Amino acid sequence: MPAVHLDNSNFKKSVEDAKGVVFVDFFAVWCGPCQMAAPIIDKMADDYAGKAAIVKVDVDQARESAAKYNVMSIPTFIVLKDGEEVDRQIGFPGEDALKAMVDRALAS
Repeated sequence: MPAVHLDNSNFKKSVEDAKGVVFVDFFAVWCGPCQMAAPIIDKMADDYAGKAAIVKVDVDQARESAAKYNVMSIPTFIVLKDGEEVDRQIGFPGEDALKAMVDRALAS
């Protein structure tokens, strides 16, 4: 199951108002590292199904949401817990580091 794609119309409900852990991948289709991360993000959506929401936000399609979180470079990965940012990673650090972000949020 691929990660859910969000835009400005459903970002607030799916991320800011969500209960529990939400992992947000801010990406763009033209971004090389974003494309490298894409299959890992989709795999994480399966791995964390029922535990954490894994979502993707195309910064070109959802500029307001990206700006609200001061996303200046991509990919940027942000983890929120009950609507509050708890972790952020700029650049693609690899699968283990991304999973560690979610695991820390789930454990806290």
